[in-house]
Amino acid sequence: MKTDERHRAIAEILRVQSQASVEELMQACGASGATVRRDLEVLAANGVLRRVHGGARSLIGQGRNPGYGQRELEDRDGKRRIAAAVAALLADREHVWLDSGSTATEVARAVAGRDLTLMPMCMQALNAAAEGDGPAGSRPALLLPGGSVVPGELSFRGPLAESNIRSLRFDTAVLTPCAVDFKDGLLAHDLEDAAVKTAGLESAARVVVAASAAKWQAHARVLVAGLARADVIVTDRKFSAQDSAELEKYPVEVVSV
Repeated sequence: MKTDERHRAIAEILRVQSQASVEELMQACGASGATVRRDLEVLAANGVLRRVHGGARSLIGQGRNPGYGQRELEDRDGKRRIAAAVAALLADREHVWLDSGSTATEVARAVAGRDLTLMPMCMQALNAAAEGDGPAGSRPALLLPGGSVVPGELSFRGPLAESNIRSLRFDTAVLTPCAVDFKDGLLAHDLEDAAVKTAGLESAARVVVAASAAKWQAHARVLVAGLARADVIVTDRKFSAQDSAELEKYPVEVVSV
C-alpha cells in the first residue's frame, strides 16, 4: 500500500473498533512494524487517533463526530469530484460563503486561483484557497469571519462570526451539512455549528449543498434547514428510485458526480 492508502485503512479500522495493535495493523496494511509505527505517529499528530503502547486507540466514542483529521482521510476522491462540480457552479467575481469541514476544504482547493470573494469558515479552507495562483496571478479575495476557533476543527464559531456573516450579502452559500435526511433536511452536530450554517444560508441568494454519500447515512441532532432551502445539491450518492421520488418533492437541482 502507498502511504495515503495505509493512512485511510488505519483510520477506517479505528472507526469501527476502539483499539488496534501494531501487529493487527501490520497484517491489514501489509507493512512492516516500523512503517506502521511511523504512520501512527503521523496520524496521532493530525488528530486521527491516540497513540498507546503497542498500537493506537480510536478517538471516536459514545457517538461522537469523527475529528477533522479522520474525516479528511475518508473518501477523498468523492470529495474532490464534489468540489470540482461546486467550483463549476460558481461564476467569476461571485461573493461566496464557504462552510467548514473536509469537503469545504476541497472546495477551497478547487477555487484557488479563481477571481472570487470568499469567506471560508475554517482555517484549513482559508489556507487551501490562498495557496494557488490562477491566470495573471488571480486568487480569491479572502474575508475572515472572526469569532472563536474550535480546537482541532479550526472552524470559526460564536456570536461575532455569526454577526459578521449576517452583515454581508453573498451570491452563493456553499453548505456542507453533517448529515442530510429526506424528512428533516440539513443537520449539524451542535448548536454553534448550526447557528453559523444558518447565518451563511440566510445571507446568500443561492444555497449549494455539498454532501458526500456518507452524509446521507449519518446522524446529527440539530436542524439547520429543510431540503427546500437548498437550490442545488452536489453529491456522489447513487439514488434509488424511491430516493429520487423523495427528492422530486423539493424544488432542488441535484448534481451527481
